[in-house]
Amino acid sequence: MSSITLRSALLALVMASTSALAADHEVKMLNQGKDGMMTFEPAFLNVAVGDTVTFLPTDMAHNSRSVLSPAEGDSWNGGMGEKVSVTLNKEGVYLYQCDPHLPLGMVGVIQVGQAGNLEDAKKHAQGMSERIAVNKERLSQYLELIK
Repeated sequence: MSSITLRSALLALVMASTSALAADHEVKMLNQGKDGMMTFEPAFLNVAVGDTVTFLPTDMAHNSRSVLSPAEGDSWNGGMGEKVSVTLNKEGVYLYQCDPHLPLGMVGVIQVGQAGNLEDAKKHAQGMSERIAVNKERLSQYLELIK
């Protein structure tokens, strides 16, 4: 076997094993959850690069929309009551919300690998917090979970 063929075979094996290790995480959109009313559950995730997050419309009248992603990171904008899946291929912090329930603090945070954009996320969260009337502490509590 030539060295080029061997390298190609090894590269294909590595790429196949990487995608096999990727996980799918589910986030429920709830009227009532462990954190109270109008919440994502779990609202904080720490995932690996290449993992998929699926937002499940468990209760009616919710959506999931990214409001901050790392540079060149994926974004999403699900419709009301729509199941949305996003594969996160860039490291960093992602912030998301339920549009109609932002004033009630229906927000979430995903950390993918290293949180290189944490300061940007904290600044963006300050602006979001100004539009939250109830459960204001949620977003900062979720950001405090980033390691």
